[in-house]
Amino acid sequence: MAIKVIVNIPNEAPYDVRIGAGQLEGVGAKLRAVSAAPDAFVLTDSTVGSLYLEPVRASLKAAGFRTVAVTVPAGEESKSVACAAELWQAMADAKLGRDALVVALGGGVVGDIAGFVASTYMRGVPFVQVPTTLLAMVDSSVGGKTGINLDAGKNLVGTFCQPLYVCASTDTLATLDEREWACGCGEVAKSAAVEGDDFFFWLMEHAERMAARDPEVVTEAIARCVTLKADVVARDEHESAGVRECLNYGHTYGHAVEKLAGYGVYSHGHAVAEGMRFAARLAAACGRGSEEFAQAQDELLDALGLPALDFAADPTEVLACMKGDKKVRGGKLRYVLVHDAGDWSVESPDDDTVLGQLEAWMASKRA
Repeated sequence: MAIKVIVNIPNEAPYDVRIGAGQLEGVGAKLRAVSAAPDAFVLTDSTVGSLYLEPVRASLKAAGFRTVAVTVPAGEESKSVACAAELWQAMADAKLGRDALVVALGGGVVGDIAGFVASTYMRGVPFVQVPTTLLAMVDSSVGGKTGINLDAGKNLVGTFCQPLYVCASTDTLATLDEREWACGCGEVAKSAAVEGDDFFFWLMEHAERMAARDPEVVTEAIARCVTLKADVVARDEHESAGVRECLNYGHTYGHAVEKLAGYGVYSHGHAVAEGMRFAARLAAACGRGSEEFAQAQDELLDALGLPALDFAADPTEVLACMKGDKKVRGGKLRYVLVHDAGDWSVESPDDDTVLGQLEAWMASKRA
C-alpha cells in the first residue's frame, strides 16, 4: 500500500507525494487526475529511458495525452545551459503550449533540469516528478528547487517551482547499482541528522537493513525524509527565513568535492556524506558541536555504505571553491553546523578557522 505525504505550502497549490511499490502502474491515469493537459513532454535520460520510458509513454497515451519524449545523456553534464536550450527548442518544435505538462522521469539530474525548463518555457508550464532513484525520492523531487550547473559551480542557475504531483514507485530502486544506492543513503543520513533524535537513532538502528534495501525500511525512510522536507519547505519555500538552509547540511564542502574532483567522480550523496563528516568537525572546532556526535555520525555513514572518501586537495583551493557557493552572503560562507541530532544553526566562521580545519582534514587524508 502506498504512503501519501501532502506538501502544503502557503500560497501554492498542495500536492501529493505517493510512495510505494507499483506506483508506475497506471501512472497516466494518476497524472490525468491532476492535469487536463492535452500534451505530455516526457524528459528522461539514457539509463532510465531504456527501462521505463515506453511503459510510461503507453500509460500516458492510454490516459489521453499526446506524448513527446526526449532522452538526454545520463549524468551531471546534462544539467547545462546548452542542454536546457536544446530542450526549450524541442518543446517549441513540438508546438507545446502553456497547457502542456512536463514529466520528469528519472533521478535528480532529470528532475532538476526538467523542472528548470518547465518553469521557464513560455514563462512556466506545469510539471510532475516521477523519481526513479533513492536520491530523487528523498530529496530533489520534493520542494520545488530546479537548477542547472555552470563552470563556476553547481546549481548556480535555477528557479523555485513546485511540481503538481510526485510519483515515487519504489520498484524502480531495484535497478540501482551500489554506487547510486549509497548516493541516496547520503541524503537520507543528512535528513536524519537535521530532523532530530527520533529519525537519527531510528536510522542507526535500521542502517544495516537500509543498506540491504529492506523494502519496509526503505519505504519508511523515504516517507520520513519527504515529511521532513515538506514541513521545512512549508515554512521557508524560498530559503529566505533561515529554516530551509538546514537541508544544505554537508553540501558546501560536498559541492566543492564534486567540482574539484570532476563531476561524476564521486556521487552527489557520497560527496554530501563527506561534507557532513567535515561539517561535524568544523562544528566542534567552533564550539557548536561535539566529537561524540561526529563519531556517531561517522558510524552511521559507515553502516550505510558511505565510507570516508580519499579525496584531498589544496586547502586554499577548496576554500576558494566553497566561497563560490550560492549560499555565500557578503563574501562570507554560511555553514550549516549540527550541534547534535536535530539541533543545528547556520554560522559564518571566519576564513582562518575554516582553513585551519581544511588543513587538518586534508592532512588526515594524506596520513
